[in-house]
Amino acid sequence: MDMSVGEVAKRAGVTVATLHFYEEKGLIYSSRNQANQRRYDRQILRRIAVIKAAQNVGLTLQEISDELGHLPKHKAPKKKEWEELAQDWHQKLEDKIQSLRALQTQLGSCIQCGCLSLDSCALYNPDDSRGIKQAGAKLSHPES
Repeated sequence: MDMSVGEVAKRAGVTVATLHFYEEKGLIYSSRNQANQRRYDRQILRRIAVIKAAQNVGLTLQEISDELGHLPKHKAPKKKEWEELAQDWHQKLEDKIQSLRALQTQLGSCIQCGCLSLDSCALYNPDDSRGIKQAGAKLSHPES
């Protein structure tokens, strides 16, 4: 049974504008009826649930789109496909946790500095190899 955009929005707990945005980004797909109105298969509700769950985990829409791109466009992930997505997203979440832990560790240097030394600030200018030799976030002239 096909559903209208309003029905999908209500059932999925999102706005119509969100559905249009998801469709524009290639996350979900609709068909058109003879009156040129968007129509969605009921399976779209599960796909939207997966998108919302991934967003709650902290994944970007681009990351979600990349992963959903491997699945059939008009179907929700099956259990096996969901498990594969979840494993990949689990690793991405672990990577983000590690990154946040590193950031948390670097905050100790901020307590001592108080943002008085931007030339050596690991948070303001991370991985800055030039910061060892010169201060500042930008080069005054481009390198050749």
